[in-house]
Amino acid sequence: MSYSERRITAAAADQRLHQIDLLFLYSRLSQWLVLLAAVVIAVLTWEHTSHSLVLSWLAAIFGLALLRVRIAHAYQRSSVEQRLRPYWVALLYTGNFFSGLALGLIHVLLVPADSFAVQASTYAVAGGVMICVSIIHAHRFSAFLSVALPGWLLPSLFLLLQKDASSPYWGLMGITLFGCILLAAAYLNHSANRALQSNLRNQALLFRLDEARQQAEALNLQLTGEIQRRRQAEQELRNSHDALEHRVAQRTTELQQTQARLSMALEASALGLWDWDLRTDIVYHSHLEEIFGLEQSQVTMLGDLRPRVHPDDLGRVREALIRHFKDGTPYCIEYRVRHQQGHWVWVEDNGRAVDRDINGRAQRMIGTRRDITARRQRHDLDRLAATVFEATSDGIFILDPTLRVLAVNQAFSVITGYAARDILEQPLFSLSSDPETLDTYARMRAALRNQDRWEGEVIEQRRSGERYPQWLQLTVVRNELNEITHYVGFFADQTIRRKTEEQLRYLSDHDPLTQLANRSLFTHSLEEATAAARAQGQHLTLLHIDLDRFKYINDTLGHIQADALLCEVADRLRSLLPDAFILARLSADEFVVVEQNLSQLQTRALAEKLLQILAEPIVLGDNELIVSASIGISLFPDNARNSLQLINRANQAMQHAKRMGGNCFKFYSADLPSPKADRLQLENELRKAITEEQLQVHYQPKLHLSSNLITSVEALARWKHPTRGMLPPAEFIPIAEETGLILQLGNLVLRQACSQASQWLHAGPTPIRVAVNMSVQQLRQPRFAAEVAEILREADLPAHLLELELTESMLLEQSSAVANNLNALEEQGVKLSVDDFGTGYSSLAYLKHFPIHSLKIDRAFISELDEHSRDSAIVRAIIAMAHSMNLQVVAEGVEQDSQLAFLRNQGCDEVQGYLISKPVPAQVLTQLLQRRHGTGKADLSSSAR
Repeated sequence: MSYSERRITAAAADQRLHQIDLLFLYSRLSQWLVLLAAVVIAVLTWEHTSHSLVLSWLAAIFGLALLRVRIAHAYQRSSVEQRLRPYWVALLYTGNFFSGLALGLIHVLLVPADSFAVQASTYAVAGGVMICVSIIHAHRFSAFLSVALPGWLLPSLFLLLQKDASSPYWGLMGITLFGCILLAAAYLNHSANRALQSNLRNQALLFRLDEARQQAEALNLQLTGEIQRRRQAEQELRNSHDALEHRVAQRTTELQQTQARLSMALEASALGLWDWDLRTDIVYHSHLEEIFGLEQSQVTMLGDLRPRVHPDDLGRVREALIRHFKDGTPYCIEYRVRHQQGHWVWVEDNGRAVDRDINGRAQRMIGTRRDITARRQRHDLDRLAATVFEATSDGIFILDPTLRVLAVNQAFSVITGYAARDILEQPLFSLSSDPETLDTYARMRAALRNQDRWEGEVIEQRRSGERYPQWLQLTVVRNELNEITHYVGFFADQTIRRKTEEQLRYLSDHDPLTQLANRSLFTHSLEEATAAARAQGQHLTLLHIDLDRFKYINDTLGHIQADALLCEVADRLRSLLPDAFILARLSADEFVVVEQNLSQLQTRALAEKLLQILAEPIVLGDNELIVSASIGISLFPDNARNSLQLINRANQAMQHAKRMGGNCFKFYSADLPSPKADRLQLENELRKAITEEQLQVHYQPKLHLSSNLITSVEALARWKHPTRGMLPPAEFIPIAEETGLILQLGNLVLRQACSQASQWLHAGPTPIRVAVNMSVQQLRQPRFAAEVAEILREADLPAHLLELELTESMLLEQSSAVANNLNALEEQGVKLSVDDFGTGYSSLAYLKHFPIHSLKIDRAFISELDEHSRDSAIVRAIIAMAHSMNLQVVAEGVEQDSQLAFLRNQGCDEVQGYLISKPVPAQVLTQLLQRRHGTGKADLSSSAR
């Protein structure tokens, strides 16, 4: 413990002794007042109370006073250590208690209850004395209570409980005055305590200043002694006084300068000083505005700062303080506080308890606090940089000004094979001996001297000897004097990138499925081939191959099997034409072969070989397919002057071969019809057909197997072309889909179907539900459900007699309009069914998300139905799944009795197909129903067989 601390502790003890001395000193005055009051009260009550009682009371008062005087004398004669013992205060409080109790007994023993005058005078004297005594002891609240409770409160309560006319009022008055004096005493005690604490702090500061002064004086004396030894004794005696004054003034100035430097140092270091009184929670804090953004007046208690500590750090701060208070562990902690402007500030606290009570409890704590936010941010950035340095996949190295390696990251070692210990302090450019690389190093040094940066590709050598391409960036680091301090390098291994670029170049020119040249490479190669053939006078033959009915295969077997088919076709083309001049795949099912200098006879033989090899059976899983193709042939320069004409005219010939039924080849000739022109003409005629109502709706009935009744039909569009005759949907529906005419066409079919169903409903012979195929373009229309409701209303047809057939692809479309329309149709009561079920390449999740009524099994599973085939297993599974989900099942394409019997045995709900009836006009179907429904019901079981 330092000298100043010992003096502070002694001052605290002196202060406590001073308080006890004051208590005994003030007790003399209070005792004299009590004796004086006792005499006056005895005189006032002498005529109204028993003389013996008055004398006995006076004797007790004087005896108590004599005893207290003896205690006071004994206290004065005691030593300082003895006077600090607690029993003196206890004796004093005991005397106060009995003195107050003696005064309080006058209300019980001496004052008559029937004399207001005696009561008033006696209570005035006793009350006045008690007020004086209470005020005398108010500086020590416990002393005040020791005399006020027995001398004031107990008599007041006694009078309040009396039954005479005046005593309760005296008691009420006494309690009121007691409350006021109690508040005044509490205030005075608080003020006295604060004054004492302030005095103690001031004394502590004075002690420290005195200690500093004494140290300065000791130093001055030492310096003065040195001067005196160097001077002559006469001069020393003569000038000692002046020299001493000069030295004191000098040291005082130095001390002031030191104090000023300390203040300036604190300001420069942004250190905030804090002084915390743990007994009152009062805290002094400098630099509040710099650290917290607060004014000094906003923070007087530590409790004002506690809510600003970050919730995650509050526990750590509390634990650090507790450890310091309990076992003296150094209090040094970093935590976050909320600035007045709302952001979080990191601070560093250092402090220690400088004052403890006799039980070792900390009473005062002093410390410093600084804002370390910038330091923490720099630390976080350094840590982030270190993490990036080690985590990046690029190699990083740092060089000194002589190009020697100072540091490398993990990626450097992974890429080069050199461990850090093998490369540190080594010249970086000594790792390679390749002349080309050394020449690059020389250019690199020159660029770094002129531009402070170099970037480029170099060929480096790993530790294993393997050479690899490297993309290197070098940057110069300079200090404030523009001197080079470091070089920082970043490099990436380009090996994988080179391989990837080669792969990308290959993929950009080749079909990823078949590995044949793609359209891009084919177009480029054909342009070069035609240019070379023109320059050299050669001939080119181009064969454009398109697989027949590939879309049907894709829809039936799925994309995986269709892709396998395309790969097999590509392999057969490669095996037949291993030295083909150009062999490419243009699109999904289109291939092209280009050969040089073939005669027409050789071209025909080649086309026939292509058709023959493609027609050989192809086994895909459990399916055996026979694929045919349509081939169009064009010749250069006979049919075309450039590559674009060559491919277009081969395509035109291929389209003609396809219209001829496929599985054949055609040479281009000028008299071939243009497929585009033919398609454009058909599109214009379709627009006219919709306007002039050339389109008809035919109906194919569905047989309900459990009742053998026709309960529903499917509406199918037919086009009666003026010159081409009846066209099937496959020839005009795709055009309608592509041109947007499907909206008008679908609306036309829907209106006719609803109108016809309404006629069957009202005219008989029986209500028939009509099913209409929908296009996804119709479902995308926001008002489609409203339009359906309007058509039903105009046709006077109940919604449950309309069924809309959808494909799986429609239900999988991610469109809010489609989902909203389907939900609205279900709310109207319209039935929804899934057409061609089982052929889609999709998930079945839509079955639980949409209000589906029935599933229609695709004809692909019915055409080759056999109880021992896989198709039969699939059909059984579909029926079982649908029934488990409360869905109806319809099978289409039923053409044989065995198929019908199988479906009936498996619980299929409805069937349709040529075995029941082919699609017929409405009039024919109406007649059929009338013939079969003599009683309104049709039993078609016999005809169905």
